[in-house]
Amino acid sequence: MNRRTASERLPVSGIAAGMPYRTLGKTREEVSAIGLGGYHLGHPPDAAVAIRIVRSAVDRGITFMDNCWDYHDGESEKRMGAALGDGYRQKVFLMTKFDGRTKDSTARQIDESLHRLQTDHIDLMQYHENIRLEDPDRFFAANGPIEALMDAKKAGKILAISVLQGTRILWFICECWTSRRSMISSSIPVRCRLI
Repeated sequence: MNRRTASERLPVSGIAAGMPYRTLGKTREEVSAIGLGGYHLGHPPDAAVAIRIVRSAVDRGITFMDNCWDYHDGESEKRMGAALGDGYRQKVFLMTKFDGRTKDSTARQIDESLHRLQTDHIDLMQYHENIRLEDPDRFFAANGPIEALMDAKKAGKILAISVLQGTRILWFICECWTSRRSMISSSIPVRCRLI
C-alpha cells in the first residue's frame, strides 16, 4: 500500500502558497482546509482539462480530494484517477462516496472506485445518499454496507469510514451506531451531528 503519512503529504512548512491545513476528525490526517470536489471533473469534454484542474490544485497545496462512485457514471473518478498518476496520489488524501444498500453492492462499488481511481486504497469512504428513512437500519443490518466496509478496511482497501450528513434522519444513524457500537472498531470515525 502506498499510504503516506500526513507529514510526508504536507510541504515542510505545513503551508503551501498560504494554504491552511487541518486535522481531519479522528483520522489524525492533516488535509488542506479547501478540498477539490470531483463532480465537475466529469463535465469538460476533454479529460485533459480535468487532469490539469486536479494537478493544478495539488501543486497549489490542496490535498483533500473528494469524489463519488456515481458522479457522471464513474467518469469523474476515472479522470481524477488519471490525474493522480505520476506521483500525485501520494500527495493527497483521497475520499470517495458510495451508495450501496447491501454488503454485495457496497463491496462492488468499493472495488469499482479503486479501479477507476487507479489506487490500491481510499483514505476515506463515505456513505452517500443517506436519504431514505430505512437507510440507517439497512446500513447496520446483517449483510448491510457496514460489513463490506469493515471487510475492505481489514483488507487495507479503505482507511476510514464516514457517513454523509445533511438530512434530519442522521440522528437515527447516531442512535444505531451507538447501540451497535460493538460491531464497529472505535478507530473508525463516524461523523454524527444532529441537524
